[in-house]
Amino acid sequence: MEDIKAIDIMNYPNQVKDVPYDFNEWEEWRKVCTTTFKPFFPLGRFPTTPEELEQHKHIYGTAFYPYESLEEFIKVMDKEGYDKVCIAAVKMWSYRRSFKLIFDFTIDQVNDLVKRGNGRIIGAAGYNPFRIKESLDDIEKSVKEYGFKFVYLHNISFGIPFNDRKLYPLYGLCSTLNIPVSVQAGHSAEALPSWVGNPMSMDEVVMDFPDLKINLSHTGYPWIEEWIDLVWKHENVYGDISAYMPNNLDPRLIEFMTSGKGNRKVMWGSNGIALVHGKHQLMKMEMKDKYRENILRNNALRFLGMEG
Repeated sequence: MEDIKAIDIMNYPNQVKDVPYDFNEWEEWRKVCTTTFKPFFPLGRFPTTPEELEQHKHIYGTAFYPYESLEEFIKVMDKEGYDKVCIAAVKMWSYRRSFKLIFDFTIDQVNDLVKRGNGRIIGAAGYNPFRIKESLDDIEKSVKEYGFKFVYLHNISFGIPFNDRKLYPLYGLCSTLNIPVSVQAGHSAEALPSWVGNPMSMDEVVMDFPDLKINLSHTGYPWIEEWIDLVWKHENVYGDISAYMPNNLDPRLIEFMTSGKGNRKVMWGSNGIALVHGKHQLMKMEMKDKYRENILRNNALRFLGMEG
């Protein structure tokens, strides 16, 4: 079996130190270190010094921590067999206390990485439903001037379901621009309202925008069967398995993506935590070689309209 030049459909600007970011500044990130991500964070927070990183590297590996530069990141892409990585200007709201954006990456920050990446970085815009006009202006600029390929929506942190009226301007513009929308579907590892991530509220959106390509990111867990249903039955709905290690996926999802039923619709994404390990697990997973190539590469090209 030959190596596959993978495409990472879900990554973030702070994957490299060119875009600095302090996770420990925000309560939501500190909380995951003592709850859902506790096994990865024996310090009860993100490590802050080279000594702490070295002490716990057997646990962390490269997860959660940025590469020294974009150039180093691309070297790792070459080594591990990645063709392209999608990096999104994500907007993420602090729902609990601070009522600010805890992820507020800009299209200009992402575009800088795209330009310096020489074709290896694919840009994606973000969306803030509390600043609709500004977001729509940014999205249009990112597509028409910067060549971005899609929009990533973190609706969970804003506490609104996929069929909320604040999101319809986004769907309408993306439909007009003929670009896809990717959303976080499923629960939230952070202390955020998970109920809004139930994939079934996307069913209404698909009915209203049948030509709009939509990606349900993050597996839809714990609503696995609902996620599978939407990806299976709607022509333009895809799903990605980012934020989860392939070996630990629900058996129902593994069966779906490694069979003819769902293999042309499921994509791989590292979510900034598994550029190396996740691809390796997929390469070893039992499935047809063509199915593996679809998950790691072909489905992302199809979703992004880059298969030609």
